[in-house]
Amino acid sequence: MLCKEQGITVLGVNAAFDVLLICNVNVYELSQRLLLRKKSFDVSELVRMGLLTRLGLMGLGGLLMLYARWRIMGTGPPAFTEVDNPASFAENIILRIVNYNYYYSLNAWLLLCPWWLCFDWSMGCVPLIKSATDWRIVWLLLLWCILVGLISQALCSQDSQRRRTLTLGLVLLVVPFLPASNIFFRVGFVIAERVLYLSSAGYCLLLAYSLGHCCCRWSKYRKLLCVMVLALLCVYVVRCALRSHQWRSEQSLFTSALSVCPLNAKVHYNVGKNLADRGNTTPAITYYREAVRLHPTYVHAMNNLGNILKEKNELVEAEQLLSKAVSIQPDFAAAWMNLGIVQNSLQKFEEAEKSYWNAIRFRRKYPDCYYNLGRLYADQNRHLDALNAWRNATVLKPDHSLAWNNMVILLDNTGNLGQAELIGREALRVLPNDHTIMFSLANVLGKLQKYEESEGFFLHALRINPNAASCHGNLAVLYHRWGKLELAKKHYELSLKLDPEAPGTRDNYNMLRRKLDQLKRSTP
Repeated sequence: MLCKEQGITVLGVNAAFDVLLICNVNVYELSQRLLLRKKSFDVSELVRMGLLTRLGLMGLGGLLMLYARWRIMGTGPPAFTEVDNPASFAENIILRIVNYNYYYSLNAWLLLCPWWLCFDWSMGCVPLIKSATDWRIVWLLLLWCILVGLISQALCSQDSQRRRTLTLGLVLLVVPFLPASNIFFRVGFVIAERVLYLSSAGYCLLLAYSLGHCCCRWSKYRKLLCVMVLALLCVYVVRCALRSHQWRSEQSLFTSALSVCPLNAKVHYNVGKNLADRGNTTPAITYYREAVRLHPTYVHAMNNLGNILKEKNELVEAEQLLSKAVSIQPDFAAAWMNLGIVQNSLQKFEEAEKSYWNAIRFRRKYPDCYYNLGRLYADQNRHLDALNAWRNATVLKPDHSLAWNNMVILLDNTGNLGQAELIGREALRVLPNDHTIMFSLANVLGKLQKYEESEGFFLHALRINPNAASCHGNLAVLYHRWGKLELAKKHYELSLKLDPEAPGTRDNYNMLRRKLDQLKRSTP
């Protein structure tokens, strides 16, 4: 589906098509009449051609699209940061204009030779031009020399067919790009390859016409030109195939950007995140560190790096990174929560509690934070506060399995078996196939000597997760208490097969075997 800006540019392209081809308006003659007033300008001629009606309808459609877009945006422009579009935040307007034009030249180069392709061009990918001695100024000067030459030919050429072709090509090239040009409003990107999709039609038309003109004018070099065209086509086909292959997975897409934008912190961040998601935390740390080095205030990279270091038990550095992240962005709720987890692990309970409440202050509906806050209270033996925190987590997120399960376990451990049973049954009404809650409830029912119900929940949990050694072990204990010794022996052995180091299981199994031996000896 086209976005609203693309819809507006399509209207502009349609208007140009109507003007130049359907209504057959001579742009050169029209401009002469309007600017030089060589002849009287007859509006009735345009009305007769239906041009004014067409343009009026398209203008009305464009206004409606702009109004719809304005409403969707909340009747205000979107908020962008300096890392999204550095040139638009330059204080000197001359520098701003120069860098905008440099962006235009880069877009033109991507049309001509689409070899440097990247999924993101922000965060220092394209350093700003800050001096008149910067050699990159040559590229924007070259761009405008070519554009001025094409425009002069499109308006002043004596060949009407050339004027019409070049005008249509320039319109198809320029008009679709206008919403991304920073002329009318600030955009949230430096370069975005998607904005060149429609402009590529104008580029193809201009390129085809130019090559055809060259072949006619320099016929003795026709073979050479044909070879050059074929080579260019081969480059486009190869690049298209390679880029399509890179888009087949996040890993190949992100890593392909490293050679194009090595200074882009977001590229390193995405490569690191992809590696971390696939369990490759060691190389992910390297990329996250590079992202933070390139962009020292990159709070999301600090948060993710802190999380990995926390899992590796490097708690001191994790705390430093997360503390820095929340100092840079005080409303970063996820970083506050992760900082609380680290501080809890460091037994800094007061600081951890403050961090959790800061996270909740900035994100009112934060069930995971309430869950971790409950764990903090449980570590401090503040059982009622822990239960309240976990209850808040289940209210905000009814399928929060860990919060439900922890409530059942805490009530079980504190001897509130009746309340634990009620909470467990309530949880299973919300999560009827959660084997962890079934396991915890089965333990409670076993202590209440409701053996049949307890057995049913244990067996149901094992049907869902048959390789749970703890479930086999606790079911064996239930059978042991119940007096079903052969079944107890069977499940003890299954538990020890799945986890030979299961705490207490081997002792219980040996106790059962001694009891079975005694029964055999006492049997005549």
